[in-house]
Amino acid sequence: MSSKSKEISLFMIDGEPSSRIKCTMKNRLSVIYKIPRLMLENCKEGNGDIVTHLKQTGIYFLIGENAESGNKTIYIGQAGIRKNGNGLYCRLNEHIKNEKENYWSDWNEIIAFTTQNDSFGPTEISYLENKFTKLAKDAGRYDVMNGNEPNQGNITEEKESELQDFIDDACVMISVLGYKVFEPLVKQRTENTQKNIDNTPLFIFQGKYDAQAIITNEGFVVLKDSEISPVTKPSMPESCIKARELNKDKISQDFKLLDNILFTSPSAAAGFVSGLSLSGNVVWKTKEGKSPKDFNF
Repeated sequence: MSSKSKEISLFMIDGEPSSRIKCTMKNRLSVIYKIPRLMLENCKEGNGDIVTHLKQTGIYFLIGENAESGNKTIYIGQAGIRKNGNGLYCRLNEHIKNEKENYWSDWNEIIAFTTQNDSFGPTEISYLENKFTKLAKDAGRYDVMNGNEPNQGNITEEKESELQDFIDDACVMISVLGYKVFEPLVKQRTENTQKNIDNTPLFIFQGKYDAQAIITNEGFVVLKDSEISPVTKPSMPESCIKARELNKDKISQDFKLLDNILFTSPSAAAGFVSGLSLSGNVVWKTKEGKSPKDFNF
């Protein structure tokens, strides 16, 4: 994904940030809509762009949360033009009415992705559905509810390059809307023994557990394969106990992390690793002996 500066426009269709929002990028054809589930019916008729665009072919994302696990969920689908002239709207309405879907009660937000000139055809949306599903699974932030992996289809090199621009646009705009579905928690750029990730310092846990962490723009991340204590002590903060429960699927039977885990502070990460109440600035150190506070964290 390009790191160049971008100008993005957000238009609150109903004048409220919690309602319908149109998102576009200057000099680009991509258009994204955020629509609360309860407001899809408001997109059926009228003269606004949203009514026109939801009649088109496109990709959609149903976003919510699993009531039992507390994990964020996403379903990714495609919609082609129907005989009745409706594309995205018709397909989304089918999801609302189909109570037999196992994720029917989980989602409450819709993200619809199409173009200003209705340029996506059947081959394009099959390719995009496949790519977005893979990106969401690789990022690991949301539980992807798709039962089967979508078929990628066959496209030319030229078309693949063109569609990659659309994918990049959509990922950026969806993130701006507050859904970091496609952003890996940690972007690993090298594979050397120092784990030089995102050019950030690597912190090593100062204790008997082999755990490592880095600072990101979102917080303090304990890295995959880090060891954690198999037992917890009474002094372990309640927030760390809750974090252990929420991330139990990311902890192996030998108490190693199966994925990167984000924390709001080094101390929260230290409690999670050790099973105790510890100061993050004491137990997390770089090879040079610097603590997170030396990096203004």
